[in-house]
Amino acid sequence: MRSSSYEKGAQDTRYERAGTADAAGTGAARGPLGRLAATAVVAVAAVLAGCGSLPTNVGKTDTLALPPNPESPLVKIATVSSPSPEQTGVRLLPLGAYSLDTRIQLAQRASTSLDVQYYVLENDPTGRLLMSALRDASVRGVRVRLLVDDLYTTHSDPLLRGLASFPNIEVRLFNPFCCNRSGGVAGRYTASIFDFGRLNHRMHNKLFIADGVMAVAGGRNIADEYFLRAADANFVDMDAFVMGAVVRSMAQIFDRYWNSEVVYPIEAVGEPLGDRAARAKAFDATMAALPPSPPADPPETDVLGYGPLGEELDAGQIGLQWGIARAFADPPEKLLAMTPKIAFEMSVTNDVMMQVWQAKSDLVLTSPYMIPGETGMQSFNNLRKDNVKVTVITNSLAATDEPLVHTGYSRYRARMLQAGVDLYELSPTRTQHTKRLGMFGASLGRLHAKTAVIDKRIIFIGSMNLDPRSASTNTEFGMFIESPALAKELLRVINISKLESAYRLRLEPKTAQLQWLTLEDDKEVILGVEPESSFWLRVHNMLLGWFVPEKLL
Repeated sequence: MRSSSYEKGAQDTRYERAGTADAAGTGAARGPLGRLAATAVVAVAAVLAGCGSLPTNVGKTDTLALPPNPESPLVKIATVSSPSPEQTGVRLLPLGAYSLDTRIQLAQRASTSLDVQYYVLENDPTGRLLMSALRDASVRGVRVRLLVDDLYTTHSDPLLRGLASFPNIEVRLFNPFCCNRSGGVAGRYTASIFDFGRLNHRMHNKLFIADGVMAVAGGRNIADEYFLRAADANFVDMDAFVMGAVVRSMAQIFDRYWNSEVVYPIEAVGEPLGDRAARAKAFDATMAALPPSPPADPPETDVLGYGPLGEELDAGQIGLQWGIARAFADPPEKLLAMTPKIAFEMSVTNDVMMQVWQAKSDLVLTSPYMIPGETGMQSFNNLRKDNVKVTVITNSLAATDEPLVHTGYSRYRARMLQAGVDLYELSPTRTQHTKRLGMFGASLGRLHAKTAVIDKRIIFIGSMNLDPRSASTNTEFGMFIESPALAKELLRVINISKLESAYRLRLEPKTAQLQWLTLEDDKEVILGVEPESSFWLRVHNMLLGWFVPEKLL
């Protein structure tokens, strides 16, 4: 899922979904659901090809985050900018250009350490840009630890192996595939078909920490479409630049993953890496042949009025919204849980939803995938009884990159409306005209942000979707920040999508049929079928929906 699931190449469509609102934690084995049919077709080929296994002794050395170096320029700026040791400063990054520029600025300015963790690190202009920045940092003496989930490394694997050859840098893979590593997602699964239970569990976290004092966290993976750099479709997403007390917790979370038994050095997986100098030379040759395109200069200000972070780093002090924050993540060993119930009880989803359902006045949720389940529906009904105003923004059928997941969500739409939920679905074409969230051009817009605003004073930003997969299958990362000022800013960004780029849903008063409302030339337009979707897509989803259990979505 590229967080969801869109990728170049029919063989490697990305399924980045992970998260659920079903507090019952119904299990979920949906990783690459769209690949199951292909897997069945070529299962015989997998058996004929033979099966391998991961090594048992990988010679891995545990390491921990380096303490902040007082001589680091980033540490000095963090010290000057922080009002108190207990507080966390946050700046929202709704624009892809600002979000990418922030990561590159931190990579270029780090002097001690870079700890980087992603679900997807693609071999495209954006991925190569970050990898080259990590290489440059390592060459100048920065210790770099790069952790990548192994599901979508088919295209980036050679570059990751080359990157691991440079000094001061180590690359590790989360829950790696042992065999057929160049065979795409389907090929990898078929070569390990009897290990599907383990391999279905993926690391969905996204985290970038520089010199132990500054971080970027949120929903974006490292690929063109997360930063409005893709030609066909791009994501409306949300990250946050973070500084202060919570970064220490983030570093501890990273350490736990880095040293986990389910994480392997890239040297221990696949074919022998060969000569280090030759690998470094091959990496540099690839970068020369396919140079990473630098990001376009970010606009002077973003939708919230902030300028590029680099300008404030140059000035030596950063202005942020400050509050009390808490970061948390699923244990990396979540994939070892024996039952979906146990996995859910130890999940970020459980942690988040326990606080979300305690809203007292209003609740705003954004999630690209929304399958509330029966427990979630009961919670929506309870909030209505308590007069809590609930707003939910998710993808329309035309916008989603996971049509089958949309089918699971569609079963609950009428009940959500009956429970008093204000429900909005993102329009892929209306997003093209919403300039304040970036220039989509001719590309389609898709929601990928995973956020919550509780009672206009507490916000959640993270990697968790509101669906069964995040609850009991994937690992997730998130943070709560208590700050009315920050909540106001997040609501401002959400309202842009809600009012300018989305359809509002309702039940027709007489027939109780679903309707989609929008404005065209200041006139209300009412639609009676899934907007912007083809007849065949609707039929396709309806037919498949009969055969796919909700717990697999």
